[in-house]
Amino acid sequence: MKLPAGEIFDAGILSNSPEGIFITDSHYGDSLGWVAVKGHADDWCVYSHWPEHSFEWIRKHGDKIHTEKYIKRCVPCDDKVFSKYRH
Repeated sequence: MKLPAGEIFDAGILSNSPEGIFITDSHYGDSLGWVAVKGHADDWCVYSHWPEHSFEWIRKHGDKIHTEKYIKRCVPCDDKVFSKYRH
């Protein structure tokens, strides 16, 4: 939580499938880029979008992930850290 607000602290690419981070079925099986971002309070969140965009673009314009199992696939964390997730 000591990171500056808005800073990306983790990022990656997972499949757009139930085994990855299933956000949309319009491109089922394709990949999705994701970024974990420190919030402006004592919180954090994960945004996702197509991987042809940069991680910085995804931070600014991506879709927030709301499903706990997908969030934890991006950022494996315990319940204490997950409780700081901004839904």
